Amino acid sequence: MDDERLQYVQYHSSKESTYLAAIRQLISNDLSEPYSIYVYRYFLYQWGDLCFLALDENENMLGVVISKLEPHRGGPMRGYIAMLAVKKEHRGRGIATKLVRMAIDIMIERDADEIALETEVTNTAAMKLYERLGFLRSKRLHRYYLNGNSAFRFVLFVKESAFTSRLGYEEDEAQDNPAVPPSA
Repeated sequence: MDDERLQYVQYHSSKESTYLAAIRQLISNDLSEPYSIYVYRYFLYQWGDLCFLALDENENMLGVVISKLEPHRGGPMRGYIAMLAVKKEHRGRGIATKLVRMAIDIMIERDADEIALETEVTNTAAMKLYERLGFLRSKRLHRYYLNGNSAFRFVLFVKESAFTSRLGYEEDEAQDNPAVPPSA
C-alpha cells in the first residue's frame, strides 16, 4: 500500500460508532493489558481530541494513539500516552512515529510541561521509537502489567523547567549544567 493513501485523523466523538470497536480490536490484538470499554471511554470522552487514527484509503484502521493531558499531582501539565498500536502487517512504515508526533505536537500546543508513558521492558521496538523521539527512561516498574511483565516509564521533558525541577536544580543553576537541555 502506498503511504500517500494513508489518512491521519483526530478522533471525534461523533464517529464513536464508526471507530470505537476498531480501536478496541486493534489495541486488544497488540497490547497485553485487557481494557474494558470504560477505560476507552474515560480517555476518548475527556481527551478525544488528543487521540489520532491512521486509516487506509477504505477507512480501515491501521493505527491509533490514545492520550491525555492534565496537571500531574498539582504540579506540571503532564501529557500521557496511554495506548499506541499499529497493525502488525503495517509496522515499519512510520505510522507509529507519525501518530505519536501528532499527539506530542497537540500536547505541546496545549502547554504540556512533560509527556510520560509506560512500555513493557520486552518491547524493544517501542522503546527505540520513544528514544528516537527524545523520551528518556525514567524508571523501571517491577511487575507493572497484569501479565507480570515489568515496564519502563519514559518521559519527554518539553520545557526546561520540568526537566530541572526533576533534577532539583533552580533555573539559574541549570544554565551552568551541561546535562540540562537548552530551552525549547
